[in-house]
Amino acid sequence: MPQDVETAPPAATSFFSDRLAEAVERKRSQLVVGLDPRPDLLPVELRGDAHLGRAHAAHACGRFCKGVIDAVAPHVVAVKPQLAFFEALGADGVAAFEDACAYAASAGLLVIADGKRGDIGSSARAYASAYLEPRDGAPPLADALTVNTYLGRDALDPFLLACRRAGGGLFCLVKTSNAGGAEVQDLVLSDGRPAWHHVARLVADWGEELVGERGLSSVGAVVGATHPRAVGEARRLMPQSVLLLPGVGAQGATAADVARAFTSGPASALVSVSRAVLYAFRVNGSDWRTAAGAEAARLRRDVWAVAGW
Repeated sequence: MPQDVETAPPAATSFFSDRLAEAVERKRSQLVVGLDPRPDLLPVELRGDAHLGRAHAAHACGRFCKGVIDAVAPHVVAVKPQLAFFEALGADGVAAFEDACAYAASAGLLVIADGKRGDIGSSARAYASAYLEPRDGAPPLADALTVNTYLGRDALDPFLLACRRAGGGLFCLVKTSNAGGAEVQDLVLSDGRPAWHHVARLVADWGEELVGERGLSSVGAVVGATHPRAVGEARRLMPQSVLLLPGVGAQGATAADVARAFTSGPASALVSVSRAVLYAFRVNGSDWRTAAGAEAARLRRDVWAVAGW
């Protein structure tokens, strides 16, 4: 388990955005690695008995995630475990998810749970409690959570309250990287704006009460790097929001596509990469940990260079 100066946990602060800014400046990195473990794509040495059932597959995926965390920890500020891949493996998969979150935290990394949660009333409160609030005296499972903005403010209020109480963060879906998102997000409103512009304004407003000492809000936004023009528009509409930018790598976007996201500071955007790092060994044939670390290091340098800081 890596525990050197480079990966030592930062001192706790009251705002997620401040903890993030500290990590970005300390590591000179804006890279997040998504943890999307697929049993059929694991290295041969881990695959073993994964085909025998979900418990075996969950164990293999858990080992894979820990190995990736060890490899990328010097180069990234956070990991983003995608809940769907763990939930598909049942209770053992959920346990592997929790273990991966704890392991990443012990390596000094922030954890962004990618669940895209959103619901109303007691359901939203339960989701907020599950991921963003302390558990029996232990820290929250994650530092931040992705949420579905398109259910409106009442569905997000429990998450916002949890962030105020425990110092967590949110990343609200605004302009997603998938092509089908345009069917809803690009609908033209009566004033000529696309719908996602209106949602971006709402996110900026909701985040005003959670602005930390570094001038950034703990209420961030998910904006697909596959839409370079939208990245610049999102920065203009949400000047204090941290933008979480998926789509670099396997989805076709490059570091150059996200340069405009960083005009509010070096920590004002994060580039999230999953498959290009996790499965780099399938491209170059080297050891899976070595390949993941090398690709993370390369992307870290590329993103820092285009960010201009």
